[in-house]
Amino acid sequence: MHKLLTLTALTLTLCATAGATRYPLTLTDDLGRQVTLRAEPRRLVSMLPSNTETLCALGVCDRLVGVDNYSDFPQQVTRLPKLGGLYDPKVEAIVALKPDLVVVSKYGKLAESLTQAGLTVLAVNPETYDDVLSKTLTLGRVVNREAQAKALVLNMQRDIARVEILTRNAVRKPTTYLEIDPTPYSVGPNSFIGVLLTKAGARNIIPASMGDFPKVDPEFIVKANPQLMLGLDLKAARSRPGWQSIQAVKTGRVLEIPRELNTMLGRPGPRLPQALRGLAQLIHPELFR
Repeated sequence: MHKLLTLTALTLTLCATAGATRYPLTLTDDLGRQVTLRAEPRRLVSMLPSNTETLCALGVCDRLVGVDNYSDFPQQVTRLPKLGGLYDPKVEAIVALKPDLVVVSKYGKLAESLTQAGLTVLAVNPETYDDVLSKTLTLGRVVNREAQAKALVLNMQRDIARVEILTRNAVRKPTTYLEIDPTPYSVGPNSFIGVLLTKAGARNIIPASMGDFPKVDPEFIVKANPQLMLGLDLKAARSRPGWQSIQAVKTGRVLEIPRELNTMLGRPGPRLPQALRGLAQLIHPELFR
């Protein structure tokens, strides 16, 4: 409770002190480039779903004139022109929209192509839990919504703290394997999904030394013998060589992640608290009855 009261007080303080962004604004993007915005951007293109969601959460959804193929939340962005994906962007279509600013991923070569075409391009690529919060503040500054960004971040932190209060009291925290791809790929404890997994009251079997999103030797999973498996179904788990001996398989604690929750987990953006709550409900349904 004390933590929630502190966050609430901090929200009021920061919102009161946040002022208007001054332009021209120069900042370093996630490609290490110096990017200057001459004025407040009014026509935006977002080429990453997490950034699309963040911009809308900041109250500038009406400034978006186009998005990538995968941006589908909130509902109103589904009516915008679809401009391709990370490796198949529609460069000419983006240029034709005459945006003031294009927000892109640091991966692929879209930033280079659009910069050469004379557009202002900013690479914003949240990858860690802390990135989600810091990049929200960055985007708030970029679009002159700094107060809204600070309020959003602190509201996210408050909602996350509420879930943590519940999971902290869990009697058992199961050792857990979370699969993001049947190859299989999983999540390390320092990835944003890995951090959520821990906050949701699970013990990740993947060590930090394997990286944030490692491809995992199936034999490692067998030896780790997790008590809970997420992201695949029981039939699939039983069909894999040696996996019948895993505790989660034997007890039936192999759970698919619902589609909407899976989408939220894959997007490091403003719906992180909802993703955490959904994950915690899968791991500890007894805490939410």
